[in-house]
Amino acid sequence: MKKTLLLVLALAVIPVGVDAQASDLEETRARAEQGNARAQYTLGFMYATGEGAPEDLAEATRWWRLAAEQGNARAQYTLGFMYVGGQGVPEDLAEAVRWYRLAAEQGHAPAQTNLGFMYSNGRGVSEDDVEAVRWYRLAAERGYERAQFNLGAMYGNGHGVPQDYAEAVRWYRLAAEQGYGRAQNNLGNMYLDGDGADQDTFEAVRLFESVVALGPNEVGFGNAATSLGWIYLTGKYPGISRNTEEALRWNLLGADAGHTNALSNLAMMYAEGIGVERDYSIMLGYLIRSAEVFTDSFSWVLEQPDEWKNYVISAPRCFSEAREMYRRAIQTGDGYQLNELRSLR
Repeated sequence: MKKTLLLVLALAVIPVGVDAQASDLEETRARAEQGNARAQYTLGFMYATGEGAPEDLAEATRWWRLAAEQGNARAQYTLGFMYVGGQGVPEDLAEAVRWYRLAAEQGHAPAQTNLGFMYSNGRGVSEDDVEAVRWYRLAAERGYERAQFNLGAMYGNGHGVPQDYAEAVRWYRLAAEQGYGRAQNNLGNMYLDGDGADQDTFEAVRLFESVVALGPNEVGFGNAATSLGWIYLTGKYPGISRNTEEALRWNLLGADAGHTNALSNLAMMYAEGIGVERDYSIMLGYLIRSAEVFTDSFSWVLEQPDEWKNYVISAPRCFSEAREMYRRAIQTGDGYQLNELRSLR
Protein backbone atom coordinates (compact mmCIF):
# COMPACT_ATOMS: atom_id res chain seq x y z
CA MET A 1 0.00 0.00 0.00
CA LYS A 2 1.43 3.33 -1.05
CA LYS A 3 1.92 6.03 1.54
CA THR A 4 0.11 9.32 0.88
CA LEU A 5 2.75 11.82 -0.20
CA LEU A 6 2.46 15.28 1.33
CA LEU A 7 2.81 18.64 -0.40
CA VAL A 8 4.82 21.66 0.73
CA LEU A 9 4.51 25.43 0.54
CA ALA A 10 7.30 27.65 -0.65
CA LEU A 11 8.60 29.95 2.08
CA ALA A 12 9.10 33.68 2.16
CA VAL A 13 12.81 34.38 2.63
CA ILE A 14 15.02 37.45 2.84
CA PRO A 15 16.11 38.14 -0.73
CA VAL A 16 19.69 38.17 -1.90
CA GLY A 17 20.97 41.71 -2.00
CA VAL A 18 19.08 43.12 0.97
CA ASP A 19 21.53 45.10 3.07
CA ALA A 20 20.03 45.31 6.55
CA GLN A 21 22.50 47.79 8.07
CA ALA A 22 20.86 50.46 10.24
CA SER A 23 22.79 53.17 8.36
CA ASP A 24 20.90 52.24 5.22
CA LEU A 25 17.42 52.71 6.71
CA GLU A 26 17.03 56.36 5.82
CA GLU A 27 18.49 55.93 2.35
CA THR A 28 16.18 52.98 1.66
CA ARG A 29 13.19 54.85 3.09
CA ALA A 30 13.93 57.87 0.93
CA ARG A 31 13.96 55.75 -2.23
CA ALA A 32 10.84 53.87 -1.08
CA GLU A 33 8.96 57.12 -0.46
CA GLN A 34 9.88 58.21 -3.98
CA GLY A 35 8.01 55.14 -5.26
CA ASN A 36 10.93 52.81 -5.94
CA ALA A 37 9.29 49.36 -5.76
CA ARG A 38 12.53 47.51 -5.06
CA ALA A 39 13.32 49.85 -2.17
CA GLN A 40 9.77 49.42 -0.84
CA TYR A 41 10.22 45.66 -0.96
CA THR A 42 13.60 45.88 0.80
CA LEU A 43 12.25 48.24 3.45
CA GLY A 44 9.47 45.77 4.15
CA PHE A 45 12.00 43.05 4.93
CA MET A 46 13.97 45.39 7.17
CA TYR A 47 10.84 45.96 9.24
CA ALA A 48 9.87 42.28 9.13
CA THR A 49 13.23 41.06 10.46
CA GLY A 50 14.06 43.98 12.73
CA GLU A 51 17.45 44.30 11.05
CA GLY A 52 18.19 47.95 10.35
CA ALA A 53 14.68 48.99 11.43
CA PRO A 54 12.36 48.36 14.39
CA GLU A 55 10.58 45.02 13.97
CA ASP A 56 7.05 45.80 12.85
CA LEU A 57 5.10 43.35 10.67
CA ALA A 58 2.27 45.78 10.03
CA GLU A 59 4.75 48.36 8.71
CA ALA A 60 6.52 45.67 6.70
CA THR A 61 3.24 44.67 5.10
CA ARG A 62 2.42 48.29 4.28
CA TRP A 63 5.62 48.67 2.29
CA TRP A 64 5.20 45.31 0.58
CA ARG A 65 1.69 46.32 -0.46
CA LEU A 66 3.00 49.52 -2.05
CA ALA A 67 5.57 47.51 -4.01
CA ALA A 68 3.04 44.82 -4.90
CA GLU A 69 0.59 47.39 -6.24
CA GLN A 70 3.34 48.49 -8.62
CA GLY A 71 3.61 44.94 -9.93
CA ASN A 72 6.69 43.78 -8.02
CA ALA A 73 6.34 39.99 -8.17
CA ARG A 74 8.44 39.28 -5.08
CA ALA A 75 6.35 41.71 -3.04
CA GLN A 76 3.12 40.20 -4.37
CA TYR A 77 4.33 36.75 -3.39
CA THR A 78 5.43 37.87 0.07
CA LEU A 79 2.16 39.70 0.66
CA GLY A 80 0.29 36.52 -0.24
CA PHE A 81 2.39 34.61 2.25
CA MET A 82 1.51 37.13 4.98
CA TYR A 83 -2.21 36.74 4.30
CA VAL A 84 -1.92 32.94 4.61
CA GLY A 85 -0.42 33.20 8.08
CA GLY A 86 -2.23 36.33 9.26
CA GLN A 87 1.08 38.10 9.85
CA GLY A 88 0.82 41.88 9.84
CA VAL A 89 -2.64 41.53 8.29
CA PRO A 90 -5.78 39.57 9.18
CA GLU A 91 -5.66 36.03 7.78
CA ASP A 92 -7.44 36.03 4.42
CA LEU A 93 -6.86 33.03 2.16
CA ALA A 94 -8.77 34.48 -0.78
CA GLU A 95 -6.59 37.58 -0.65
CA ALA A 96 -3.51 35.36 -0.43
CA VAL A 97 -4.60 33.58 -3.59
CA ARG A 98 -5.12 36.91 -5.35
CA TRP A 99 -1.58 38.08 -4.63
CA TYR A 100 -0.03 34.69 -5.36
CA ARG A 101 -1.82 34.65 -8.71
CA LEU A 102 -0.53 38.11 -9.67
CA ALA A 103 3.05 37.02 -8.94
CA ALA A 104 2.55 33.59 -10.52
CA GLU A 105 1.34 35.12 -13.75
CA GLN A 106 4.66 36.95 -13.94
CA GLY A 107 6.52 33.63 -13.76
CA HIS A 108 7.49 33.79 -10.07
CA ALA A 109 8.17 30.12 -9.28
CA PRO A 110 7.56 30.18 -5.49
CA ALA A 111 4.24 31.98 -6.08
CA GLN A 112 3.30 29.44 -8.74
CA THR A 113 4.10 26.68 -6.24
CA ASN A 114 2.05 28.22 -3.47
CA LEU A 115 -0.86 28.92 -5.79
CA GLY A 116 -0.75 25.25 -6.75
CA PHE A 117 -0.76 24.35 -3.06
CA MET A 118 -3.85 26.50 -2.48
CA TYR A 119 -5.64 24.66 -5.30
CA SER A 120 -4.45 21.26 -4.01
CA ASN A 121 -5.91 21.95 -0.58
CA GLY A 122 -8.92 24.11 -1.42
CA ARG A 123 -7.58 27.07 0.54
CA GLY A 124 -9.02 30.39 -0.65
CA VAL A 125 -10.23 28.68 -3.86
CA SER A 126 -12.25 25.61 -4.74
CA GLU A 127 -10.11 22.48 -4.61
CA ASP A 128 -8.86 21.68 -8.11
CA ASP A 129 -6.01 19.20 -8.49
CA VAL A 130 -5.79 19.69 -12.25
CA GLU A 131 -5.21 23.42 -11.78
CA ALA A 132 -2.75 22.66 -8.99
CA VAL A 133 -0.75 20.43 -11.31
CA ARG A 134 -0.70 23.15 -13.96
CA TRP A 135 0.91 25.64 -11.58
CA TYR A 136 3.30 23.10 -10.09
CA ARG A 137 4.44 22.13 -13.56
CA LEU A 138 5.13 25.74 -14.57
CA ALA A 139 7.33 26.23 -11.50
CA ALA A 140 8.92 22.76 -11.77
CA GLU A 141 9.95 23.40 -15.36
CA ARG A 142 11.72 26.54 -14.14
CA GLY A 143 13.80 24.28 -11.88
CA TYR A 144 12.12 25.13 -8.57
CA GLU A 145 12.75 22.15 -6.29
CA ARG A 146 9.64 22.50 -4.10
CA ALA A 147 7.42 22.50 -7.17
CA GLN A 148 9.29 19.50 -8.58
CA PHE A 149 8.69 17.70 -5.29
CA ASN A 150 4.98 18.60 -5.25
CA LEU A 151 4.55 17.56 -8.88
CA GLY A 152 6.20 14.24 -8.04
CA ALA A 153 3.75 13.80 -5.16
CA MET A 154 0.79 14.52 -7.46
CA TYR A 155 1.99 11.80 -9.85
CA GLY A 156 2.68 9.44 -6.95
CA ASN A 157 -0.83 9.93 -5.53
CA GLY A 158 -2.61 10.19 -8.88
CA HIS A 159 -4.05 13.60 -8.00
CA GLY A 160 -4.81 15.85 -10.96
CA VAL A 161 -2.94 13.44 -13.26
CA PRO A 162 -3.07 9.69 -13.83
CA GLN A 163 -0.97 7.90 -11.22
CA ASP A 164 2.48 7.38 -12.71
CA TYR A 165 5.28 6.26 -10.41
CA ALA A 166 7.93 6.60 -13.12
CA GLU A 167 6.97 10.23 -13.62
CA ALA A 168 6.95 10.72 -9.84
CA VAL A 169 10.49 9.34 -9.70
CA ARG A 170 11.58 11.70 -12.49
CA TRP A 171 10.41 14.81 -10.66
CA TYR A 172 11.64 13.63 -7.26
CA ARG A 173 15.05 12.98 -8.78
CA LEU A 174 15.26 16.51 -10.21
CA ALA A 175 14.48 17.99 -6.79
CA ALA A 176 16.73 15.51 -4.97
CA GLU A 177 19.66 16.42 -7.21
CA GLN A 178 19.30 19.97 -5.88
CA GLY A 179 19.73 18.64 -2.33
CA TYR A 180 16.06 18.88 -1.39
CA GLY A 181 15.64 16.53 1.57
CA ARG A 182 11.94 15.79 1.19
CA ALA A 183 12.51 14.69 -2.40
CA GLN A 184 15.50 12.56 -1.42
CA ASN A 185 13.32 10.89 1.20
CA ASN A 186 10.45 10.13 -1.19
CA LEU A 187 12.82 9.02 -3.93
CA GLY A 188 14.40 6.66 -1.40
CA ASN A 189 10.98 5.17 -0.71
CA MET A 190 10.41 4.63 -4.43
CA TYR A 191 13.71 2.77 -4.78
CA LEU A 192 13.05 0.78 -1.62
CA ASP A 193 9.68 -0.48 -2.88
CA GLY A 194 10.60 -0.66 -6.58
CA ASP A 195 7.89 1.82 -7.56
CA GLY A 196 8.64 3.67 -10.78
CA ALA A 197 12.24 2.43 -10.75
CA ASP A 198 14.04 -0.89 -10.33
CA GLN A 199 14.22 -1.84 -6.66
CA ASP A 200 17.59 -0.75 -5.31
CA THR A 201 18.05 -1.00 -1.55
CA PHE A 202 21.53 0.51 -1.64
CA GLU A 203 20.34 3.59 -3.53
CA ALA A 204 17.48 3.94 -1.06
CA VAL A 205 19.92 3.76 1.85
CA ARG A 206 22.18 6.34 0.19
CA LEU A 207 19.27 8.74 -0.22
CA PHE A 208 18.00 8.26 3.33
CA GLU A 209 21.50 8.81 4.71
CA SER A 210 21.75 11.99 2.62
CA VAL A 211 18.62 13.30 4.32
CA VAL A 212 19.91 12.44 7.79
CA ALA A 213 23.19 14.20 6.95
CA LEU A 214 21.21 17.44 6.51
CA GLY A 215 20.68 17.40 10.28
CA PRO A 216 17.78 17.02 12.73
CA ASN A 217 16.19 20.30 11.64
CA GLU A 218 15.54 18.87 8.18
CA VAL A 219 11.82 18.08 7.87
CA GLY A 220 12.43 14.58 6.48
CA PHE A 221 15.07 13.67 9.08
CA GLY A 222 12.76 11.50 11.20
CA ASN A 223 11.28 9.74 8.18
CA ALA A 224 14.70 8.93 6.74
CA ALA A 225 16.15 7.68 10.03
CA THR A 226 13.08 5.52 10.63
CA SER A 227 13.26 4.05 7.13
CA LEU A 228 16.89 3.09 7.74
CA GLY A 229 15.90 1.60 11.08
CA TRP A 230 13.21 -0.49 9.40
CA ILE A 231 15.57 -1.73 6.68
CA TYR A 232 18.09 -2.97 9.24
CA LEU A 233 15.44 -4.25 11.66
CA THR A 234 13.64 -6.47 9.15
CA GLY A 235 16.47 -7.53 6.84
CA LYS A 236 13.80 -8.13 4.20
CA TYR A 237 15.16 -5.84 1.50
CA PRO A 238 17.56 -7.23 -1.14
CA GLY A 239 21.24 -6.91 -0.32
CA ILE A 240 20.98 -5.88 3.34
CA SER A 241 20.68 -8.41 6.14
CA ARG A 242 19.23 -7.74 9.58
CA ASN A 243 21.60 -5.69 11.72
CA THR A 244 20.12 -5.10 15.14
CA GLU A 245 22.79 -2.63 16.22
CA GLU A 246 22.11 -0.43 13.18
CA ALA A 247 18.37 -0.91 13.62
CA LEU A 248 18.57 0.35 17.19
CA ARG A 249 20.77 3.30 16.25
CA TRP A 250 18.58 4.56 13.42
CA ASN A 251 15.27 3.99 15.19
CA LEU A 252 16.54 5.91 18.23
CA LEU A 253 17.34 8.83 15.94
CA GLY A 254 13.87 8.61 14.44
CA ALA A 255 12.33 8.43 17.90
CA ASP A 256 14.29 11.50 19.03
CA ALA A 257 12.70 13.30 16.06
CA GLY A 258 9.26 12.22 17.31
CA HIS A 259 8.51 9.78 14.51
CA THR A 260 5.59 7.53 15.44
CA ASN A 261 6.88 4.55 13.46
CA ALA A 262 10.35 4.71 14.96
CA LEU A 263 8.77 4.59 18.41
CA SER A 264 6.64 1.65 17.32
CA ASN A 265 9.71 -0.12 15.92
CA LEU A 266 11.55 0.29 19.21
CA ALA A 267 8.53 -1.14 21.04
CA MET A 268 8.75 -4.17 18.75
CA MET A 269 12.43 -4.61 19.51
CA TYR A 270 11.84 -4.56 23.26
CA ALA A 271 8.83 -6.87 22.95
CA GLU A 272 10.71 -9.60 21.11
CA GLY A 273 14.17 -8.87 22.49
CA ILE A 274 15.61 -7.99 19.07
CA GLY A 275 19.11 -6.65 19.78
CA VAL A 276 18.01 -5.62 23.30
CA GLU A 277 16.78 -7.36 26.44
CA ARG A 278 13.04 -7.95 26.40
CA ASP A 279 11.44 -5.33 28.65
CA TYR A 280 7.69 -4.82 29.04
CA SER A 281 7.98 -1.43 30.72
CA ILE A 282 10.25 0.03 28.05
CA MET A 283 8.09 -1.48 25.28
CA LEU A 284 4.96 0.04 26.80
CA GLY A 285 6.60 3.45 27.10
CA TYR A 286 7.44 3.43 23.39
CA LEU A 287 3.92 2.34 22.43
CA ILE A 288 2.42 5.17 24.48
CA ARG A 289 4.76 7.74 22.94
CA SER A 290 4.01 6.41 19.45
CA ALA A 291 0.25 6.71 20.02
CA GLU A 292 0.66 10.22 21.42
CA VAL A 293 2.37 11.53 18.25
CA PHE A 294 0.30 9.52 15.74
CA THR A 295 -1.48 11.73 13.18
CA ASP A 296 -3.68 11.22 10.14
CA SER A 297 -0.61 11.50 7.89
CA PHE A 298 0.28 7.99 9.10
CA SER A 299 -3.18 6.53 8.45
CA TRP A 300 -1.65 4.34 5.73
CA VAL A 301 -0.21 2.22 8.57
CA LEU A 302 -3.73 1.18 9.51
CA GLU A 303 -4.53 0.10 5.96
CA GLN A 304 -1.98 -2.72 6.18
CA PRO A 305 -1.69 -5.83 8.35
CA ASP A 306 0.15 -5.13 11.58
CA GLU A 307 3.85 -5.96 10.98
CA TRP A 308 4.18 -6.66 14.70
CA LYS A 309 2.71 -10.13 14.12
CA ASN A 310 5.55 -11.02 11.73
CA TYR A 311 8.32 -10.18 14.19
CA VAL A 312 6.96 -10.52 17.74
CA ILE A 313 6.62 -14.30 18.03
CA SER A 314 7.81 -15.47 21.44
CA ALA A 315 6.68 -12.62 23.73
CA PRO A 316 4.20 -13.35 26.53
CA ARG A 317 0.53 -12.54 25.83
CA CYS A 318 0.62 -9.30 27.84
CA PHE A 319 2.91 -7.75 25.20
CA SER A 320 0.44 -8.49 22.41
CA GLU A 321 -2.46 -7.22 24.52
CA ALA A 322 -0.67 -3.90 24.93
CA ARG A 323 -0.11 -3.78 21.18
CA GLU A 324 -3.81 -4.44 20.50
CA MET A 325 -4.74 -1.61 22.84
CA TYR A 326 -2.25 0.63 21.03
CA ARG A 327 -3.84 -0.21 17.66
CA ARG A 328 -7.29 0.67 19.01
CA ALA A 329 -5.96 3.98 20.29
CA ILE A 330 -4.45 5.03 16.95
CA GLN A 331 -7.41 3.70 14.93
CA THR A 332 -10.02 5.62 16.90
CA GLY A 333 -8.01 8.66 17.95
CA ASP A 334 -9.96 8.25 21.16
CA GLY A 335 -8.37 9.73 24.28
CA TYR A 336 -10.12 7.08 26.35
CA GLN A 337 -8.30 4.30 24.49
CA LEU A 338 -4.98 6.09 24.92
CA ASN A 339 -5.64 6.47 28.65
CA GLU A 340 -6.41 2.76 28.84
CA LEU A 341 -2.99 2.10 27.28
CA ARG A 342 -1.35 4.46 29.77
CA SER A 343 -3.07 2.68 32.64
CA LEU A 344 -1.02 -0.45 31.91
CA ARG A 345 2.09 1.25 33.29
